[in-house]
Amino acid sequence: MTAPRIALLGFSIECNRFAPPATLRDFETRCLLRGDAITADARAAAPAALGEMPGFVTTMDATGEWQAHPSLLVMAEPNGPVEQPVFDAFMAEWRRNLEALRGQVEGCYAVLHGAGLTTALLDPEGAIQALVREVLGDIPFVCTYDLHANVSDDNVALNDAFIGYLTNPHMDMRERGIEAAHVMRRLLAGQRFHRAHRRLPIVAPTVSMLTAQGPYAEVINLGQARAATDPRIVNVSVMGGFAYGDTPFNGMTVVVTATDAAAGDALADELARAAWERRARFIAQLTPVAEAVQRALQSEAPLAFADVADNPGGGGRGNTMDILRAFHAARVPGAVFGVIHEPALAAEAHALGVGAQFSARFTEGFTTPATVRALSDGRVTGRRGIFAGTAMTLGPTAWLDLDGIAVVVISIRTQCADPAFLEHLGIDIGAARAVVVKSRGHFRGGFDEFFTHERIVEVDGPGLTSPILSRFDWKHLPRPVLPLDPETTWP
Repeated sequence: MTAPRIALLGFSIECNRFAPPATLRDFETRCLLRGDAITADARAAAPAALGEMPGFVTTMDATGEWQAHPSLLVMAEPNGPVEQPVFDAFMAEWRRNLEALRGQVEGCYAVLHGAGLTTALLDPEGAIQALVREVLGDIPFVCTYDLHANVSDDNVALNDAFIGYLTNPHMDMRERGIEAAHVMRRLLAGQRFHRAHRRLPIVAPTVSMLTAQGPYAEVINLGQARAATDPRIVNVSVMGGFAYGDTPFNGMTVVVTATDAAAGDALADELARAAWERRARFIAQLTPVAEAVQRALQSEAPLAFADVADNPGGGGRGNTMDILRAFHAARVPGAVFGVIHEPALAAEAHALGVGAQFSARFTEGFTTPATVRALSDGRVTGRRGIFAGTAMTLGPTAWLDLDGIAVVVISIRTQCADPAFLEHLGIDIGAARAVVVKSRGHFRGGFDEFFTHERIVEVDGPGLTSPILSRFDWKHLPRPVLPLDPETTWP
């Protein structure tokens, strides 16, 4: 067989219906790659792209000859729906590139998220897959998805293999790209797969979808155990979904890719039943701010506090002040806060310089004396967790001392998922008594060397990613659905 020619593209953004729209700049500041820059980045020591594309490209390199035909790969931090003209421009570029490849490629690989939105579309990933099928036809087509995908029927029907993350925090992105390459090789060799999927009326709060322990972990582990003993099962993906997408196809979804349709259907049914049996456990259990302050003051062991409701990794703005105000008022000793999205404040600190004392004014009206302890340009290579080995840009960054509380402010919004975001300024996390992070759960994969699960406190503050789903005005969410509607049934 001659070296197979594979088209490459990607669109990855998690969209929160309640957050401001995502602009072109949001992609440009995170990852926007064209043509050969995609494969060059994938083969780099510290890629700008998250792990799926690097995993796929390097595994295709290692498993035989092939020719990459890269198009456009775009990724952005979670945000609101993508402005429609921006997505339309992406679609036009993908169309031009794919049409140039019509009849010239034997396969296509797409990095997708699954919780994307535009200001006009509920399922942009489905539109991308439909475009691939329209232009390239019935060729092997493999897609990788984030664990938080809201899975539409098209997301399953329009590809040959659906591969979702297995871990939350997402520690296996590169592994899923590697898996996609092996699956692509099987398809190129002539194998064909069936996909079965089951959607449940469960829109689980984000904090209830950890994969190290809990009900979600149990269902995922059951699926992997079944796959390990049944050669007919190619992939099992249990997608938790992303509530804040607010789509008609929200809901925990099981997708099984198999060589045998009956085997795939049977396993999809078994896993759907297993998830439904655990439905009462998909709830949010949060700690009020005042109680979090007392725990910080009284705990003998250092604690991590997750500001889960203002998580930039889910579309939060990363600048709410409720927890910082409370910790500052209580003079919690040895506290570190990271990372707060305050571009104007970071710029002011840079203009004043290290050692300067000034009145720090935060967006939400919190003002307090501050001292500039350290400054950086915010260029960091992730050290652990979801961003490990990834080249990150936080923009101008400053460590401010607020009456003994260390606060790190950044200029490009992102969640505090990697200790390097704090450490590159000289902050000793191991010496801190309390570390407060703007992150829902991905920090667990980065800060696990400092804090075990038992020493993490999820705080009930305000924000666009609150796990208390009754606080939102849902427009498209299918109802009834758990946990919003206790009377929900499933046949």
